[in-house]
Amino acid sequence: MKARNGTLWLFILPGLILYSIFFILPAGSSLLLSLTNWDGMTYRFDWVGLKHYGDLAQDPIFGKALSNNVKFSLTVIIFQFGLSLFFAILVMKNTKLNVFYRTIFFFPTVVSSVSIGFIWMFVYDPNIGSLNLLLNSLGLDSLARSWLGEPNLAIYSIAFVQFWGHTGQVMIIFIAGLQSIPKDLYEVANIEGASRWNAFRYVTWPLLAPSAAIVLAYTTIQSFKSFDLIISMTDGGPNNASEILSTFMYHQAFTYYSFGYATASAVVLMLIIMVVTYFQFRLLKADRVVY
Repeated sequence: MKARNGTLWLFILPGLILYSIFFILPAGSSLLLSLTNWDGMTYRFDWVGLKHYGDLAQDPIFGKALSNNVKFSLTVIIFQFGLSLFFAILVMKNTKLNVFYRTIFFFPTVVSSVSIGFIWMFVYDPNIGSLNLLLNSLGLDSLARSWLGEPNLAIYSIAFVQFWGHTGQVMIIFIAGLQSIPKDLYEVANIEGASRWNAFRYVTWPLLAPSAAIVLAYTTIQSFKSFDLIISMTDGGPNNASEILSTFMYHQAFTYYSFGYATASAVVLMLIIMVVTYFQFRLLKADRVVY
């Protein structure tokens, strides 16, 4: 029996080694680094303990970045989740036309976030941008804005680009979940006289919960780490109006060379994502769904 258990551990060992090298060790070193004042340029550093975490709690820019991240994430989660589910229901059947629509919806996903950011910078341009030109041509001049230049609007403008680019990606997950639901259940619901809403509520949604949990967790992590899109479009401006935790971390490390402080913010970001994702899974009760 012991020999058999030893053999089983040999199968686990390669994955465990890779997981330790690429996750456990970097996470541990980051935690230790957050307790130092390392500047990223020299081998010398001093231990400062939990000082960085105390400074983060009093840092107005970090507070602004956290507030922006919450606004950005909630906007992306609500719209990306809702739209991807809506489109998945529309194009669920495997017809030639639906396959074409899926391709169109999925296409932005294969384009890099930096490229998407530069494209939408031109769309949002207050002078020559196609969005304002369209509004002007429709006689809606009062709605034209400096979409990336107004502090109260910038983070939501970028959030729109985020879920525009990734809705098609998570739509595929929902389609896979919808197609795995037995059709017999819908036939029984139809015989019982259930409306479409009740069929969705009592048949589709409970069996779609695992897919929904994956989409929700993925979208949350994606929105909290949406670094490249914001850097390419606003670099956190104007006046930190679009700064989020990942860009705050970048600026602290590579602009101010405060790698210890930046790493402390990265640890906080990791903890936030872990806690939010945990409660999302608990909320959806994905682990209680039985097939």
